Amino acid sequence: MSDPELPLLSTGELLRGIVDEVTEIRARDYAVMQKIAELNRRGAAAELGYKNLQDVLRHAVRWDKNTAKRWVEQAALLSSEITPTGSEVAARLPIAAAAAAEGAVSIDHVAVVAEAMKTLPAEREGQMVDYARQFAPAAVRVLGKRLIYGLFQNDPEPRDPQAESAGNRLSLRQSKTGDWKLAATMDAVTGAKFATLLDPLAKPRPTTVEGPDPRSLDERQGDALAELVDLTLRADQLPEHGGEPVTLTLTIPYQDLAEQTGHAVLDNGERIPVEEVRQLACSAGIIPMVLGSKSQPLDVGRRSRLFTAGIRRALVARDHGCAFPGCSRPPKHCDAHHIHHWADGGDTRIDNGVLLCRHHHTLIHRSGWEVRMEQGVPVFYPPAWLDPLRTPRRNLLHTAA
Repeated sequence: MSDPELPLLSTGELLRGIVDEVTEIRARDYAVMQKIAELNRRGAAAELGYKNLQDVLRHAVRWDKNTAKRWVEQAALLSSEITPTGSEVAARLPIAAAAAAEGAVSIDHVAVVAEAMKTLPAEREGQMVDYARQFAPAAVRVLGKRLIYGLFQNDPEPRDPQAESAGNRLSLRQSKTGDWKLAATMDAVTGAKFATLLDPLAKPRPTTVEGPDPRSLDERQGDALAELVDLTLRADQLPEHGGEPVTLTLTIPYQDLAEQTGHAVLDNGERIPVEEVRQLACSAGIIPMVLGSKSQPLDVGRRSRLFTAGIRRALVARDHGCAFPGCSRPPKHCDAHHIHHWADGGDTRIDNGVLLCRHHHTLIHRSGWEVRMEQGVPVFYPPAWLDPLRTPRRNLLHTAA
């Protein structure tokens, strides 16, 4: 039976109520884990004639095997232990335990933090829990991986000869019906080039009176490949993406490039060894990413509503993809958004622009989320129903490492 008072609440009040109740649920989950930990400490499974505590819980609360195992494992991580001599040992994840007690993180968050902390040093637990307070478990997992990579990227990496790239291979055969069939394997750089060329041509056609584009992704990519072949035959006509000819962007500190150390990062996050970058530089123009350089017009003021190719490159170098907190979409899926809207007098320049994927671009225009430039980077403020304090947030997915 529905609550008769619910229709009287505003949308913001309903959402705030959900947030508060989920917080209470998570806090109660933590209380349950404390009870599970106490059962484990006193050896309840043996006392009750069971093989382990998971089997006890499966019968007690009708959990399946994996769920029971997960709760027992998380309870052990978040609870103190008593040694055989009677001494109390603090929880293995004390900061996560405190956040779980508040109801700020869920059991799924704890599992992700625990997985990352198997590799990270203990002093990084606070940083991981801060991530968990802001983002969904899937995003926290990505942040953890990137944090691990950033901490240990200079360590020697074991190389498995069998894991080395097989290089570029293409199988092209004509069938009896006249159709051609192809299968290809590409190395990381070649594959990224190919995907960059194909992506703008494989977009769904605009919706018409006949409805949306009915083609599947495979069909769109097949038609895009056919169009790419035609474009290759017309060398003076190249597809555009984001307002400029298709460009493969690699970001690398100049000092690393000069000293032949480190790696570059492609738009899709793929890391390319510096020796390959230098090889690519031999056959490609180098566009300096120096804000305000004479070679790139980074401030066009009120002269143009659309962001120029030069400004977009600078936004890519700064934001590395959609800047909305928790979004991992790469630059090729993003629009350049005026923070101070152009229609309201905002200029078209680097410090008034931010990269946003289509979904979050729409969200910023239509919802209570706000974006502001602070100290040269975009910072997002959630609506009050999500966070009454409107605590500022940034997208750490592109910068965690």
